[in-house]
Amino acid sequence: MTITDQAPSAPLVPDEAARRALDATITTLRAGEQTWAGMSIAQRIALLGKVHASVAAQSEQWVAAAVRAKNLDPDSPLVGEEWLSGPYCTLTALMVLPHTLAAVAAGESPVAAKKLGVAPGNRVTVPVLPNNAFEYLLLHGFSADVWMKPGVSEADVRANAGLGALTPKSTGGVGLVLGAGNISSIAPLDVLYELVANNRVVLLKLNPTMNELLPVYTAAFAPLIELGVLAIVTGAGDVGSYLAHHRDIAHVHITGSAITHDVIVWGLGPDGVARRTAGTPVLEKPITSELGGVSPIIVVPGKWSKADLRFQAQHVATQRLHNGGYNCVAGQVVVLSKQWPQREEFVAELRTAMAAAPERVPWYPGSDSRVSAASAAYDTADRLGKGGGRLLIDTRHGASASAMETTEYFSPVLGIVEVPGTGQAFLDAAVDYANASLVGTLGANVIVAPATLRKLGAGFDETLARLEYGTIAVNAWTAVGFLTAGAPWGAFPGHTIGDVQSGIGIVHNAFLLSDTERTVVRGPFRPFPRSFVGGEFSLAPKPPWFVSARSARRTGQLLTRFAAKPSWFKLPGIFASAFRA
Repeated sequence: MTITDQAPSAPLVPDEAARRALDATITTLRAGEQTWAGMSIAQRIALLGKVHASVAAQSEQWVAAAVRAKNLDPDSPLVGEEWLSGPYCTLTALMVLPHTLAAVAAGESPVAAKKLGVAPGNRVTVPVLPNNAFEYLLLHGFSADVWMKPGVSEADVRANAGLGALTPKSTGGVGLVLGAGNISSIAPLDVLYELVANNRVVLLKLNPTMNELLPVYTAAFAPLIELGVLAIVTGAGDVGSYLAHHRDIAHVHITGSAITHDVIVWGLGPDGVARRTAGTPVLEKPITSELGGVSPIIVVPGKWSKADLRFQAQHVATQRLHNGGYNCVAGQVVVLSKQWPQREEFVAELRTAMAAAPERVPWYPGSDSRVSAASAAYDTADRLGKGGGRLLIDTRHGASASAMETTEYFSPVLGIVEVPGTGQAFLDAAVDYANASLVGTLGANVIVAPATLRKLGAGFDETLARLEYGTIAVNAWTAVGFLTAGAPWGAFPGHTIGDVQSGIGIVHNAFLLSDTERTVVRGPFRPFPRSFVGGEFSLAPKPPWFVSARSARRTGQLLTRFAAKPSWFKLPGIFASAFRA
């Protein structure tokens, strides 16, 4: 279950004036669908270029609005999170998508120039990070590969890349995007994917927590709004419900909780339960979704230095505390080995990192009640931070981990469990545990020292193939996959509306790949210069998304300015800021 939302007890309906305004907006979009169908690929490329320019022009205002929405100190290093997860990743998507469309227009595959690889099970892999020389330097030591579904050939990958752009006149009606309330780029990226990949014009309904950004979104996406292919509305659950079930909405995409998804699909109360049992949804149209879950952080035992223990503890703390803990892919359960001699040292460092992370006001609705629920379930949890608002739950001494495994707390709550074994035996046990015990399949993280990785050999990737998550990060956080324009983002394939877990379908995916299974992100175990100790060729310092990165605000701003207008001359300033982290 997830407790980020509570379902209303009865259907809500907007008043008549609001319904008329929403109907008129949908009518405008239906006309915009014809405009979109009539646009050539070249015209769409030009349009995306205009959007890139308008997003770049609004980037400062975008971040300022997000800071206000989240009650964040504008001078805090944590403002770097708003740069990277807001305008930065939106701009990078708007750089890759036109290249993808240009390839399609030229009659070529968007991945024609890429060297495809092979993963266990003869899966074809597509490298998406780094995508160019700039990314090679800016994210040195990081990589991401998309693993295709088993049975998909290299020829299939190249031929089918392009999705809706391959048939631009075959539009898909008006799509409703029910925007996320936690990260400011999620809704814009969902809009772009609906337009470009699915040929659907979009009605975006903002989550109320993001209403502060309405003026920024309106200006940043003015080229789409003025063309009639995008409209943005605000409102509460009554507006979302009315639109989801509107006869002229062809498709729904939601980022949120499984509870909200199920209310939309099955309805409320006993009638909703009966419909679900009978398999007769009240929603009479397709729905895709990204719904979060309980993400594992698997710590493979090895011989670590004091610096390794401290750095990786900060890494794990970041995976929970980034954005205050309100991320769908936040790490929630740390999986340790019972036989790791250094596990107590690591837990001590983790406790320190959780306590020392910059303070911030709990800003997402219901956070305090979710922390209280976790505290009630685990009354021996460590309360960390100045106000004690961060929980570290250690279940290794007899407490049941069940609540932590099946509840997405969506707040600064982190748990610890143990499984037996070392080496390959531990990795197998940890993967089995994550697959069987944790709700959701959005993202999984694995931390492993280079020496241990070498000992595991080919067995490591074979085990990754059994880890059923949409994004897997090795010595990185899965959010790097979110930030990577070419990486598909979503749950592991196979969920249904009756058992939705982390959702159905994917977004982002700027190369418009078809039949993807997962993304595997890899990063350096140690930051530069210690990375060379274990034979890793990586020049990356402490990443700017770490909550302990002191220069994150400036680095995020500089990276966004770079994404607005790339230049070799901007790199030295970015590196200088990053190395002050």
